[in-house]
Amino acid sequence: MNFREEFKLLLRARYPLMYIPTYEEERVETAIREEATNQGNRPVYTWDFVDGYQGNPNDTGFGKRNPLQALEFIEKLSPNAPAVLILRDYHRFLEDVAISRKLRNLARLLKSQPKNIVLLSPRIAIPEDLTEVLTVVEFPLPAAVEIKTEVERLLQATGNTPSGKFMDDLVRSCQGLSMDRIRRVLARAIASHGELQPEDVDLVLEEKRQTIRQTQILDFYPTTEDISDIGGLDNLKDWLIRRGGSFTERARQYGLPHPRGLMLVGIQGTGKSLTAKAIAHHWHLPLLRLDVGRLFGGLVGESESRTRQMIQVAEALAPCVLWIDEIDKAFSGLGSKGDAGTTSRVFGTFITWLAEKTSPVFVVATANDIQSLPPEMLRKGRFDEIFFVGLPSQEERKAIFNVHLSRLRPHNLKSYDIDRLAYETPDFSGAEIEQTLVEAMHIGFSQNRDFTTDDILEAASQTIPLARTAVEQIQQLQEWAASGRARLASKHSSLSERIQRQM
Repeated sequence: MNFREEFKLLLRARYPLMYIPTYEEERVETAIREEATNQGNRPVYTWDFVDGYQGNPNDTGFGKRNPLQALEFIEKLSPNAPAVLILRDYHRFLEDVAISRKLRNLARLLKSQPKNIVLLSPRIAIPEDLTEVLTVVEFPLPAAVEIKTEVERLLQATGNTPSGKFMDDLVRSCQGLSMDRIRRVLARAIASHGELQPEDVDLVLEEKRQTIRQTQILDFYPTTEDISDIGGLDNLKDWLIRRGGSFTERARQYGLPHPRGLMLVGIQGTGKSLTAKAIAHHWHLPLLRLDVGRLFGGLVGESESRTRQMIQVAEALAPCVLWIDEIDKAFSGLGSKGDAGTTSRVFGTFITWLAEKTSPVFVVATANDIQSLPPEMLRKGRFDEIFFVGLPSQEERKAIFNVHLSRLRPHNLKSYDIDRLAYETPDFSGAEIEQTLVEAMHIGFSQNRDFTTDDILEAASQTIPLARTAVEQIQQLQEWAASGRARLASKHSSLSERIQRQM
């Protein structure tokens, strides 16, 4: 159900108090007026703290700088006269005891009158005593059809008509922005050179990065890593390469659904985060990183609102990759958290979206401690696949050394004994191998020479890998994966070699 359908239904059902969290006042007010006109030509009054009421010449300015008087105005209207009253930024006054009491009184009164109060706010901030009387209505960001109509309207003045592909790229790049931002950035591009050009897509993407940063929930990650930068993990790479074209229109015509996502479970430093970045780069999709901790706010309903905002932005930017790093730290021990059930509600909203989403948002979640996650998270349907990323085998360590040394010393690669390095670093993760190379470079740099194989081996001898300091945790993870609860990301990992020996 879209916003207009839901709002029309609430008008007809006489919901007295509605709360719409949105930054797009102009756009939502236009939609409300159109629906009010369709529902018996209802008059619409708007109020704000500075100018008071607008919409009726007899009452212009009434309630100026007086939010309580703004509510008393409703009682001045004829009981049988239909009306929609829009109160802007009214969330700032809801903590006032007089305002709260008056709203609850009006909620009772308006059940028998054809009037609706709509509170507009850039965010959800509902005190606990008003949660039962206020109905939150989501107002989504503009869809592709709306954006295309607006772009065509802006271009009428320039006489510039972009080609079909350029128009599609432009519309897709604008998804996830408010209509005001779209108008501003396109007007800026037109003012620069009198028309829209293909390079203006980059201008729109920069505006999108700015918008995402301002949400303080999601980060827009630039990606340069490729799948070839991952040493080992052959099973996982094959799985990803096979799905590289799954977001195309050709895949839809074939009948393929959008890939949902995958869970990467394993030991720290084994390339899970690198894989998330490489997926986005290989599939040419934007990468959004979610810090789950940022979803939680101090006000009642704020955490749930931020979760819905995150989902809204991610879906508006689709197709995209949503990377959730260390998801186990956010949702472990749900039942024991003393936060009045906020974490449970956020978790419920999130996993419901994972199971029911139809938008092409590919979710990549990483976890180090799989056993701390609620079992609902691992149920089939949330993710396409769960992969276990274990410690690299000797063959994979060779590949990892080769990747890093090819980047650091491409002209001198053959001078390093990679076979020996892989043999002498058992139980080392990819991150530990990288850090060993950094330490070897420090040794060589301090002696005014290039670093050598011996320097790398010396650095490795001074490194105690996590596999030796967290033996019990890693053993539990490996036993969990060996029991068949996840696919192995590597064909030749130390765990897959162990499983083959057992068979």
